[in-house]
Amino acid sequence: MLGMKGQIGAVKSKTTTMQASMNMAQTMKTTTGVMGQMNKQMNPQDMAKVMQGFERESAKMDMTGEMMEDTLDAALGESEDEEESNQIMNQVLDEIGIEVKGKMDSAPAAGSSSLAGPSSVRGSRAPTDADIEAQLKRLAEL
Repeated sequence: MLGMKGQIGAVKSKTTTMQASMNMAQTMKTTTGVMGQMNKQMNPQDMAKVMQGFERESAKMDMTGEMMEDTLDAALGESEDEEESNQIMNQVLDEIGIEVKGKMDSAPAAGSSSLAGPSSVRGSRAPTDADIEAQLKRLAEL
């Protein structure tokens, strides 16, 4: 009886293996058909032409981008104009008696804690009228 159970188990295992092999063969048949259809639709020479066209257009786009960057750099990179305008502005301000450099160097930078002043505690409370008046007084002294 034990020997029969073993033989029945072996037959069942072989049947399962044969079913899996048949399913694999059917899948391979379907895949072969699909691959054949794709090979008929896809022409290697046409694909090569498409890829060459893509490469050519990509190179044109790269060259156009570089030309645009060079043009923008040439147009916006004129440091001589900026220096000249700063000189003119400083000359005009000097003529009317405003010293920009000295006051700008001592002015607090944006985002620094010295901008808020010593009497203000950031984030802990809203500024009072006295805080605002003190800040205006410090600004007027600059």
